[in-house]
Amino acid sequence: MSNKIVLNKTVYNKDIYNKMIDTSFKQLGVKTIQQQLDETPTVDYFFQLYNELFYDIPELGETNSHEYIITKSSEYINFQQNLEEIEALQAEIASLRTELLEEQKKVIELQTKQ
Repeated sequence: MSNKIVLNKTVYNKDIYNKMIDTSFKQLGVKTIQQQLDETPTVDYFFQLYNELFYDIPELGETNSHEYIITKSSEYINFQQNLEEIEALQAEIASLRTELLEEQKKVIELQTKQ
C-alpha cells in the first residue's frame, strides 16, 4: 500500500510576488523605528500614571515605592549636596539672628540707661 502525496507549488512572477507576499517581517515582531518611537512612553504619560497610581504605591520600600522614587531622584539631582549647603546656610542664618538679637539688646540697654 502506497500513499501518494501531491505537492503543489505556486510560482509568482516578480511583479505579482511583491503584491501577494508581505515581506515586511511583521510576523516576526520586528517594529519600525517610527513604531518604536510611537510606543515609547512620554514624561507626560509617566506623570499621568503616577498621579493615577499615587495612593496605590507603597510609602516605604527598597523598590516600587515613594521612598524609592525620592531616593533615585535625590541621587540624580545630587540632592544630598544641596541639602548640606542648605543646612550650612540655615546654620549661618541662625548664627546671624543670634548676633542681631545680641546687638538689639545692647541698643535697648544703651537707650534705657539715658
